[in-house]
Amino acid sequence: MTILGDVSQTETLPPCAVTAISDIIGGMAAITIRQLDENIKSRLRLRAAHHGRSMEAEAREILRSALGAALPVKGNLAERIRQRFAPLGGVELRLPRRDPIRKPPEFTQDRLGK
Repeated sequence: MTILGDVSQTETLPPCAVTAISDIIGGMAAITIRQLDENIKSRLRLRAAHHGRSMEAEAREILRSALGAALPVKGNLAERIRQRFAPLGGVELRLPRRDPIRKPPEFTQDRLGK
């Protein structure tokens, strides 16, 4: 395999070196942010200067702090509704009286008069 860059095009690296380079590159992620608003870029530059970091290091720290925390566990909907309205107090509902189950109708020949 031929590697371009600091190494000439004619020089070939042994397979183990290529694997090592790939492992190093694969361990680090790169991201490019296009069409970043100039105001956001200025604020990032100021924030980085305030913390004594480069803009890249500051962006990494912002991403790490925003995404590093575990996502909150979502409970079931009924429990979330109960928690939301608990400070307002509960309401006791009177349940209507239920009559006993009536007997099902009979559809026999004798009952129909035939």
